[in-house]
Amino acid sequence: MRRAAWAPWLLGGAGVLTQMVFPFTDGGTVTLTVLSVLLLAAASLAHAAATRGWRTAVAVLVVAGGGGLLAETVGVHTGVPFGDYAYTGTLGPQLLGVPVIVPLAWAMLAYPALLVARALVRTRWLVVPVAAWALATYDVFLDPQMVDAGHWRWADPTPALPGVSGIPLTNFAGWLVVALLLAVLLDRVVPAAPGQDLLPLVLYAWTYASSVLADAAFFGRPPVALVGGVLMGTVGIPLLVLLGRRVPLPRHAVRRAS
Repeated sequence: MRRAAWAPWLLGGAGVLTQMVFPFTDGGTVTLTVLSVLLLAAASLAHAAATRGWRTAVAVLVVAGGGGLLAETVGVHTGVPFGDYAYTGTLGPQLLGVPVIVPLAWAMLAYPALLVARALVRTRWLVVPVAAWALATYDVFLDPQMVDAGHWRWADPTPALPGVSGIPLTNFAGWLVVALLLAVLLDRVVPAAPGQDLLPLVLYAWTYASSVLADAAFFGRPPVALVGGVLMGTVGIPLLVLLGRRVPLPRHAVRRAS
């Protein structure tokens, strides 16, 4: 296999291994958090470049990363569309009042979310809303973890989603709006590449399954595991089923089954 094809898998694998250390560091250190985002964002962009060309990778970075930066900049200065919040300065260098790592986090999952939607949905006009939902529901896990780690804080975290205390409903509404806009644009700039999208699907499935496990068993947030498991699971569970069907059985197992 060409080196360009291996690179996304190596980056994605390194990102997954980094995240696997989180439960043993009381939710992840700043270094681990930043490193995991860098590696997984790089995996998404490297995959886009390897399967669709560098122009697509740049377009994903501009749309998802730039769009995320724009939304966060407006949000942190005006409270629209997420609600009144502030970064605490723990996530490293900032641009326009937003940690540089944050726009990369948007790109990290917005690209896989689009490809997951395309893999699951057969009706073309449903791809964008499903991709937006796939991206937005991840924040049910992300925001509680980051708030608990002290990376940002909310001026008024009420009313909150049941089971997800400390995060206002306005935040999830804002995520849906921004995710929908990003999905519309990404769907236009990311061409189809049939049969080449296994890595982004695996990374999304890992993000879902590991988030449920981490909140249930390690981070002390079982209600978040339940609520996030249900909401993100509307995409994550069908994806796991799809991936399960793609994994070929060993020949001896096939013989036994027959």
